[in-house]
Amino acid sequence: MLPSLGVTDLWTYVLGVVFIVLLPGPNSLFVLATSAQRGVAAGYRAACAVFLGDALLMLLSALGIASVLEAEPVLFIALKYLGAAYLFYLGIGMLFGAWRTWRHPQDVPAAAAQVEVQRPFRKALLLSLSNPKAILFFMSFFIQFVDPGFAHPGLAFLVLGSILEVVSALYLSFLIFTGVRLADWFRRRRRLTAGATTGVGALFVGFGVKLATATLS
Repeated sequence: MLPSLGVTDLWTYVLGVVFIVLLPGPNSLFVLATSAQRGVAAGYRAACAVFLGDALLMLLSALGIASVLEAEPVLFIALKYLGAAYLFYLGIGMLFGAWRTWRHPQDVPAAAAQVEVQRPFRKALLLSLSNPKAILFFMSFFIQFVDPGFAHPGLAFLVLGSILEVVSALYLSFLIFTGVRLADWFRRRRRLTAGATTGVGALFVGFGVKLATATLS
């Protein structure tokens, strides 16, 4: 399939992308939280930052930056700890906000229990770029579907990356409108909002732990 573009096993790749995109992760959770707190427009600003971050990571992968990270483990360690620290920062912020809402549900607006998203584009971009393992993943995943004999591998990477971005856009759009609908429901149930936000905050802390303990292998 698509032999003229250097892509092999297209439908296997598409199926793999769908499963990968559907896996819960900090990017999708942040977009969901942003749309629930700030609405559709803010949700799409966060989603656009995720698209840009993923595109930059895929570009770095295509340029061979994964080899640099493997050759310089100190750089990889520094990047992964910075990323883990940012995930901790977001998660702890959610947990503190949820605690305030739980203690004083009548005084604290429902949005205060959620992650601060005054600059959703910048925060989502930093979140998207905070995981150096993503570069290694993109390189190892994409390379399986690029024809080694194709004269222009960059074109194959572009096709594969575009497919991933389209699938991601569809899924994040679903999360954005779901978040807006959930916001109305949770806004009338402050303690339930605090409980849900506690769960999301704990997930972000868990993502941070997972990244901090990640290895190159």
